[in-house]
Amino acid sequence: MKITTNTKLRRLRRVRGKLSQNLGLPRLSVFRSNYHIWAQIIDDQHGKTLASASSKTLKKKGTKSEQAKAVGEVIAKLALDKKVNLVRFDRGLYRYQGRVKALAEGARAAGLKF
Repeated sequence: MKITTNTKLRRLRRVRGKLSQNLGLPRLSVFRSNYHIWAQIIDDQHGKTLASASSKTLKKKGTKSEQAKAVGEVIAKLALDKKVNLVRFDRGLYRYQGRVKALAEGARAAGLKF
């Protein structure tokens, strides 16, 4: 168990270290559990959440990847309504595959750039 924990912590530090180089842009943060996925757009300069969406609030049926793509589309729409069209993608300690990738592709398809 320690190996996976250390691997995840190393990945988290590496991703966050690269994201901290450009603090002028808001951050699209992703949290994934076994059943749901959450996305937030965070302004780190002011410490405020600009928009958030989750598969829990959408109540959309389908596979987990389809739900993640829908969350990506919703978060992109909310961001574009707030005049945010360029963000940094923070996948945290998760690999860029599966549901995290589906969320990113959904956000890109809806017009968000990162």
